[in-house]
Amino acid sequence: MTMILANRTEAGRLLAKKLTTYANRSDVMVLALPRGGVPVAFEIAQALHLPLDICLVRKLGVPGHKELAMGAIASGGVIVFNNDVVKSIGISEEAITKVIKRERKELKRRDRLYRGN
Repeated sequence: MTMILANRTEAGRLLAKKLTTYANRSDVMVLALPRGGVPVAFEIAQALHLPLDICLVRKLGVPGHKELAMGAIASGGVIVFNNDVVKSIGISEEAITKVIKRERKELKRRDRLYRGN
């Protein structure tokens, strides 16, 4: 069944109703993926009286083909690779390191922007 929702705020409120067992728990936090996930997560956190934080993730695009993902990097330093892509294209360690360095810089910039520090 497909639901048509007015906006992300409505989606968050509806989702919060499905997650009430997590309300007021000290061992639960709502994590949002900017940008689109923040309004959804905000409504959930508010309704369930839970802390809200963001999880920043950046695609590691193949050099010369940025839309093709060879992996992802997240805040906290987590890096995941699609080894099939890396091997099939033969991406050099040097090229991978360059992409990681660029995306780490962008993660830090966005972290400062979103957190205000």
